[in-house]
Amino acid sequence: MQARIRVVVAKPGLDGHDRGAKVVARALRDAGMEVVYTGLHQTPEQIVETAIQEDADAIGLSVLSGAHMTLFRRVIELLAERDASDVVVFGGGIIPADDITELEKLGVAHIFTPGATTASIVEWVRANVSSPVA
Repeated sequence: MQARIRVVVAKPGLDGHDRGAKVVARALRDAGMEVVYTGLHQTPEQIVETAIQEDADAIGLSVLSGAHMTLFRRVIELLAERDASDVVVFGGGIIPADDITELEKLGVAHIFTPGATTASIVEWVRANVSSPVA
């Protein structure tokens, strides 16, 4: 029996707009996943600590502030330092196409841009994030 996918949804940095993150968290939850929403103004360190404590399969980051290169990079680095590189990192926000390519090179699995449907996000997570066998 497959365990439910566990996802930490987080808003790193100083960005104070979390409606999109809450909509995604609810869609993932409604699709049967376990979701932990960390709230606003989280540091990469807090996000990674939550993911490890919650035994998360994935971290979904929402960044609208323009600090995506720094914040995503730091989360990826911290996961590697904590021997948790198997946690899938994906995200969304206002992110230029050139930066998406760079983020993918860093190890970010996918970036959803404005207009992505919650159904497409749920489908992607189901297809690309695995949970351990219960």
